[in-house]
Amino acid sequence: MPSSIAEIVKKYDRDKGQLVSILQDIQTEHHYLPKEALDEVVSLLGVPASQVYSVATFFKAFSLTPRGRHVIKVCLGTACHVRGAAKVVEKMELDLGIKRTETTPDLRYTLETVNCVGCCALGPMVMIDEKYHGQITSDKVSPLLAKYE
Repeated sequence: MPSSIAEIVKKYDRDKGQLVSILQDIQTEHHYLPKEALDEVVSLLGVPASQVYSVATFFKAFSLTPRGRHVIKVCLGTACHVRGAAKVVEKMELDLGIKRTETTPDLRYTLETVNCVGCCALGPMVMIDEKYHGQITSDKVSPLLAKYE
Protein backbone atom coordinates (compact mmCIF):
# COMPACT_ATOMS: atom_id res chain seq x y z
CA MET A 1 0.00 0.00 0.00
CA PRO A 2 1.39 3.42 -0.98
CA SER A 3 1.00 5.08 2.42
CA SER A 4 1.37 3.59 5.84
CA ILE A 5 -1.91 3.11 7.64
CA ALA A 6 0.04 3.55 10.86
CA GLU A 7 1.12 7.03 9.70
CA ILE A 8 -2.47 8.02 8.98
CA VAL A 9 -3.66 6.78 12.38
CA LYS A 10 -0.71 8.51 14.10
CA LYS A 11 -1.64 11.79 12.33
CA TYR A 12 -4.88 11.68 14.38
CA ASP A 13 -3.07 10.77 17.64
CA ARG A 14 -4.67 7.32 17.59
CA ASP A 15 -7.92 9.03 18.61
CA LYS A 16 -10.85 6.63 18.23
CA GLY A 17 -13.14 9.65 17.84
CA GLN A 18 -11.36 10.46 14.58
CA LEU A 19 -12.32 7.18 12.91
CA VAL A 20 -14.26 8.85 10.09
CA SER A 21 -11.32 11.16 9.30
CA ILE A 22 -8.90 8.23 9.38
CA LEU A 23 -11.08 6.27 6.96
CA GLN A 24 -11.42 9.32 4.70
CA ASP A 25 -7.64 9.64 4.49
CA ILE A 26 -7.26 5.93 3.74
CA GLN A 27 -9.90 6.14 1.02
CA THR A 28 -8.25 9.23 -0.47
CA GLU A 29 -4.98 7.34 -0.62
CA HIS A 30 -6.31 4.05 -2.01
CA HIS A 31 -9.58 5.11 -3.72
CA TYR A 32 -11.42 2.62 -1.49
CA LEU A 33 -11.06 0.97 1.92
CA PRO A 34 -9.00 -2.21 1.53
CA LYS A 35 -9.80 -4.98 4.02
CA GLU A 36 -6.16 -5.10 5.14
CA ALA A 37 -6.24 -1.37 5.92
CA LEU A 38 -9.43 -1.70 7.96
CA ASP A 39 -7.95 -4.62 9.89
CA GLU A 40 -4.88 -2.53 10.64
CA VAL A 41 -7.06 0.36 11.88
CA VAL A 42 -8.84 -2.09 14.21
CA SER A 43 -5.49 -3.18 15.60
CA LEU A 44 -3.96 0.29 15.90
CA LEU A 45 -6.98 1.93 17.53
CA GLY A 46 -7.92 -1.06 19.67
CA VAL A 47 -11.56 -0.88 18.64
CA PRO A 48 -13.86 -3.72 17.65
CA ALA A 49 -13.88 -4.64 13.95
CA SER A 50 -17.65 -4.22 14.02
CA GLN A 51 -17.22 -0.54 14.88
CA VAL A 52 -14.83 0.12 12.00
CA TYR A 53 -16.92 -1.83 9.49
CA SER A 54 -20.08 -0.16 10.79
CA VAL A 55 -18.69 3.28 9.98
CA ALA A 56 -17.19 2.10 6.68
CA THR A 57 -20.53 0.74 5.49
CA PHE A 58 -22.81 3.42 6.96
CA PHE A 59 -21.48 6.34 4.91
CA LYS A 60 -22.18 6.19 1.17
CA ALA A 61 -18.94 8.06 0.52
CA PHE A 62 -16.92 5.01 1.60
CA SER A 63 -16.38 2.03 -0.66
CA LEU A 64 -15.14 -1.44 0.26
CA THR A 65 -14.45 -2.27 -3.39
CA PRO A 66 -11.84 -0.66 -5.64
CA ARG A 67 -12.99 2.56 -7.28
CA GLY A 68 -11.65 4.37 -10.27
CA ARG A 69 -9.04 7.06 -10.13
CA HIS A 70 -11.80 9.39 -11.39
CA VAL A 71 -15.23 9.14 -9.77
CA ILE A 72 -18.00 10.42 -12.01
CA LYS A 73 -21.29 11.42 -10.41
CA VAL A 74 -24.22 12.24 -12.66
CA CYS A 75 -27.02 14.13 -10.95
CA LEU A 76 -30.47 12.64 -11.45
CA GLY A 77 -32.30 15.14 -9.28
CA THR A 78 -35.54 16.58 -10.61
CA ALA A 79 -34.03 19.68 -12.27
CA CYS A 80 -31.29 17.63 -13.97
CA HIS A 81 -33.68 14.82 -14.86
CA VAL A 82 -36.10 17.07 -16.73
CA ARG A 83 -33.15 18.54 -18.65
CA GLY A 84 -31.99 15.15 -19.95
CA ALA A 85 -29.69 13.68 -17.29
CA ALA A 86 -30.84 10.13 -18.15
CA LYS A 87 -29.41 10.58 -21.67
CA VAL A 88 -26.14 11.79 -20.15
CA VAL A 89 -25.94 8.64 -18.01
CA GLU A 90 -26.67 6.44 -21.04
CA LYS A 91 -23.89 8.13 -23.04
CA MET A 92 -21.46 7.80 -20.11
CA GLU A 93 -22.27 4.08 -19.85
CA LEU A 94 -21.74 3.66 -23.59
CA ASP A 95 -18.45 5.58 -23.70
CA LEU A 96 -17.03 3.94 -20.57
CA GLY A 97 -18.36 0.45 -21.27
CA ILE A 98 -19.78 0.13 -17.76
CA LYS A 99 -23.10 0.59 -16.00
CA ARG A 100 -23.74 2.95 -13.11
CA THR A 101 -22.15 1.78 -9.84
CA GLU A 102 -19.42 -0.01 -11.81
CA THR A 103 -15.72 0.68 -12.28
CA THR A 104 -13.81 0.30 -15.51
CA PRO A 105 -11.48 -2.72 -15.57
CA ASP A 106 -8.43 -0.42 -15.76
CA LEU A 107 -9.62 1.33 -12.55
CA ARG A 108 -9.67 4.68 -14.35
CA TYR A 109 -13.36 5.53 -13.84
CA THR A 110 -16.22 4.75 -11.48
CA LEU A 111 -19.69 5.84 -12.61
CA GLU A 112 -22.31 6.76 -10.04
CA THR A 113 -25.60 8.60 -9.99
CA VAL A 114 -26.66 10.93 -7.20
CA ASN A 115 -29.94 12.59 -6.27
CA CYS A 116 -28.68 16.16 -6.16
CA VAL A 117 -25.40 18.08 -6.24
CA GLY A 118 -27.00 21.40 -5.35
CA CYS A 119 -26.51 23.20 -8.66
CA CYS A 120 -30.01 22.84 -10.06
CA ALA A 121 -29.87 25.94 -12.26
CA LEU A 122 -26.90 24.48 -14.15
CA GLY A 123 -28.33 21.02 -14.81
CA PRO A 124 -27.73 18.48 -16.03
CA MET A 125 -24.74 18.37 -13.69
CA VAL A 126 -21.81 15.99 -13.73
CA MET A 127 -19.14 15.91 -11.06
CA ILE A 128 -15.82 14.32 -11.88
CA ASP A 129 -13.75 13.99 -8.75
CA GLU A 130 -14.43 17.34 -7.04
CA LYS A 131 -14.97 19.37 -10.23
CA TYR A 132 -18.46 20.43 -11.32
CA HIS A 133 -19.49 20.43 -14.97
CA GLY A 134 -22.82 22.07 -15.78
CA GLN A 135 -25.28 22.00 -18.67
CA ILE A 136 -23.92 18.67 -19.87
CA THR A 137 -25.69 17.03 -22.77
CA SER A 138 -25.02 13.63 -24.30
CA ASP A 139 -23.07 15.44 -27.07
CA LYS A 140 -20.71 16.91 -24.46
CA VAL A 141 -19.95 13.61 -22.70
CA SER A 142 -17.15 12.32 -24.97
CA PRO A 143 -15.20 15.61 -24.99
CA LEU A 144 -15.63 15.88 -21.21
CA LEU A 145 -14.28 12.37 -20.64
CA ALA A 146 -11.36 13.09 -22.99
CA LYS A 147 -10.17 15.76 -20.55
CA TYR A 148 -9.61 13.01 -17.94
CA GLU A 149 -7.73 10.54 -20.16
